[in-house]
Amino acid sequence: MPPDGDLGITGGGGTLRGRVLVVEDDRALLEAYTDVLLAAGFDVVAAADGPTALRALGEAAFDVVLSDLVLPGVNGVEILRAVRERDLDVPVVLITGNPTVETAVQALELGALRYLIKPTSADELIRATEHAMRLRRLVSVKREVLRYLGHSDRLMGDRAGLEAGFSRATSSLFMAYQPIIRTRDGSIYGWEALLRTREASVPGPLVFLEMAEKLGRVRDLGRLIRANVAQTARRNRGVMFFINLHPDDLLDETLYDASSPLSILASEIVLEITERSPVDSVPDVRERIKALRRLGFRLAVDDLGSGYAGLTSFASLEPDFVKLDRGLVTGIDSQPVKRKLVSSITAVSREMSIAVVAEGIETAGERSVVVDLGCDLMQGFLFRRPEELDADEVFPFVLPP
Repeated sequence: MPPDGDLGITGGGGTLRGRVLVVEDDRALLEAYTDVLLAAGFDVVAAADGPTALRALGEAAFDVVLSDLVLPGVNGVEILRAVRERDLDVPVVLITGNPTVETAVQALELGALRYLIKPTSADELIRATEHAMRLRRLVSVKREVLRYLGHSDRLMGDRAGLEAGFSRATSSLFMAYQPIIRTRDGSIYGWEALLRTREASVPGPLVFLEMAEKLGRVRDLGRLIRANVAQTARRNRGVMFFINLHPDDLLDETLYDASSPLSILASEIVLEITERSPVDSVPDVRERIKALRRLGFRLAVDDLGSGYAGLTSFASLEPDFVKLDRGLVTGIDSQPVKRKLVSSITAVSREMSIAVVAEGIETAGERSVVVDLGCDLMQGFLFRRPEELDADEVFPFVLPP
């Protein structure tokens, strides 16, 4: 066996069944586990303490990790967290000689596959490792299927992995801003704040939001977004800002705090609630909307035509703005059905004193049609892509030619 602090890297010869990291500070057990797994055909990396195991995780990829729970320096739970920060799919089997309900629950909550009790027999060790290896391969196949079908696979994995990714995403959160343009003269009416992160494992705002939903952290994310926008808005008084709300944000009592940084600026804020999620299930939604209006906020229905679109939902919000889903706008200059639909929406909205915003405009032809159909405002790449602004940068009211 290697001396303390060194890695023991060995191979079983022949056809290897997968690579296993074994972490155990008891030298006799570490040798025994290694010998058993080598004889079963696995490639084994042996680590005699937590720091050595972390170094191994940083230097190589593993199919399975077997770790003692109690270790000097870095314990098994910390190793589990480190694994999840690198790979959501690697099964981790924790082993302990001093089981407690608390440690068992913690291990399972953090995504441990198994929780073995010492002394562990050779057969039990092999069965646990083989089971973990099969699951590893199954998840790999599922990811291949998702990629082939063109679906996102970012949210596969256990809670611990999602928590780690979500934490990194929120720590590098920022807002990008895109102008909303008046159709009558091309001037800037306001700016939409769009969620972004520098975390590479979160490819876009929808995945970011899905992570928050799965973890029950939507309100935490909403608070971060509102605080970020409020800080920007304080430096740009007189500028109108549009901010997206998740229906779950309506249950966050901090949203209704009159002394909050965003509420102080409420007269310059439009809260957008998407039709992609239902608001009908929010308790007392009408009273909550009234409370927001009393603070001075205005309301917008975002993505009109994309999702739930129920009459009850729309009546509950009584919006000041409706934002047409980009699916209604893209190619509208060549699709008569879309023109007819947008014309009808615009006519009814005008009767209800609701301003219509056409989103997703990318061509001069699309812009020309939405202007002709009577949309009040427009937004899209044709005018400007969403951009992060420097901390001391002031928002322009007119775009450069």
